[in-house]
Amino acid sequence: MFEAQRPKTRTRSAVGMLELIYHSIVRDIRKGHRNALIGLLLSLMQTIIFVGVFYFMFSVLGLRGTVIRGDFVLYLMSGIILFLTHNKAMSSVMGAEGPTSAMMKHAPMNTVISIVSSALSCLYIQILSMMTILFLYHIIITPITIYQPMGALGMVILAWFSGVAVGMVFMALKPWAPGFVGVFSSIYQRANMITSGKMFVANTLPSSLLGMFDWNPLFHAIDQARGFTFINYNPHFSSISYPIKLSIALIMVGLMLEFYTRQKISASWEAAR
Repeated sequence: MFEAQRPKTRTRSAVGMLELIYHSIVRDIRKGHRNALIGLLLSLMQTIIFVGVFYFMFSVLGLRGTVIRGDFVLYLMSGIILFLTHNKAMSSVMGAEGPTSAMMKHAPMNTVISIVSSALSCLYIQILSMMTILFLYHIIITPITIYQPMGALGMVILAWFSGVAVGMVFMALKPWAPGFVGVFSSIYQRANMITSGKMFVANTLPSSLLGMFDWNPLFHAIDQARGFTFINYNPHFSSISYPIKLSIALIMVGLMLEFYTRQKISASWEAAR
């Protein structure tokens, strides 16, 4: 019943936390579906459906000639994959175990581990599904060439990182106003359908419309990703530094709000929802 607490070194504590994060990631991945293969197939199908819908829409409207010179499907995927990664990262972090969750009653568990495991499990699924769909398209449909693959992968991670930052703010505010946060997060996700810029490139926008999109960190990540993907496109109206700085600022705000919420929260809040 009683166990003597032995002092732990920093290395041992770090290894123990990494092990706990690993098991939390596995639990979070299996939360959606017990079969990991089916979970990956569901993610693949969602990306394929998005690409198919936008391919059909661009073809019907006759807009294929207005995009970047290169593989049209790769152009669509460069926007859709980052869009899905950003929104899923935000949803995963926002839905992470909070301070009133039953999991927090276990001594080693805390909200930081919950947030990190939710974010990393989302990144794992998205990277794996992206690699799979690009490989299948390259082998089965037509060979593709990515101009700077590491830079394009970096923009995928940047889209994920900015989604994590937005999700942290929503997660910290959710115990105070769950209804408002749920509605506002849905509005943000719907707005990203247009303001993310996945259907067009920033270089084609007139200056009068640019201000409607450049507030969005995902807009910058997608536009820069297309610069790394296609040799014929050089982004002039987006930057890498803006989403990085904004994401770091949002994470700091989210951490402060989460710390304050953890000090004030009551178990009755969870019961009242």
